[in-house]
Amino acid sequence: MSVEENLQQVNQVIQSACEKVGRKKEEVTIVAVTKYVGNDKTKEVLEAGIEHIGENRVEGALEKWEAFQGQANFHFIGTLQSRKVKQVIDKYDYFHSLDRPSLAKEFQKRCPEGKKIRCFVQVNVSGEASKFGLAPEETIPFIESLKDYPAIEVIGLMTMAPFEEDPEKTRPVFRGLRELRDEVQSQRFPHAPCTELSMGMSNDYHIAVEEGATIVRLGSVLMNE
Repeated sequence: MSVEENLQQVNQVIQSACEKVGRKKEEVTIVAVTKYVGNDKTKEVLEAGIEHIGENRVEGALEKWEAFQGQANFHFIGTLQSRKVKQVIDKYDYFHSLDRPSLAKEFQKRCPEGKKIRCFVQVNVSGEASKFGLAPEETIPFIESLKDYPAIEVIGLMTMAPFEEDPEKTRPVFRGLRELRDEVQSQRFPHAPCTELSMGMSNDYHIAVEEGATIVRLGSVLMNE
């Protein structure tokens, strides 16, 4: 199936999930994860009407930006080494994996003058040792500390759920992130409106949408990869 045909099915799944919990489909943005595909397939993604693409490696991120700058919103969705921040800071629009002070410091240092860096704080809700991110109890103190970095705007939280054969088992992870987001919002930090939830991938995005996802990061379900 083509990307366009796959996208039609994905949109139907998102629509159904939204209707189930009384949300509007327009509240959910699809980020097409293009890290495993080349420029031809990425072009197909954009031609299908998807406006957001995500990369998780600096080399791939730069390649996609060179090819499609001005045609998409760019999301860096992987772990970012501090020493590589300078390569992507002025090219990517969103960063999904802020999880440590050293990275925040580098964002501040490298931020172009007059620009705000729109970040998601990554939270390891599941507690898996293989996953990056802050523990839930560390999240609010960390976000509060980011007031010292005026270039950073915390627009939301991000998490990755464990892969489960039964996607329903991921629900507590997504619910936990939503509840934590609500706690952050209750703090009313000027630098952290924290309205967004980046959660849900090809295997479990319908559950994530039911639990409040505003951004889903989709690869294989769109591109048959």
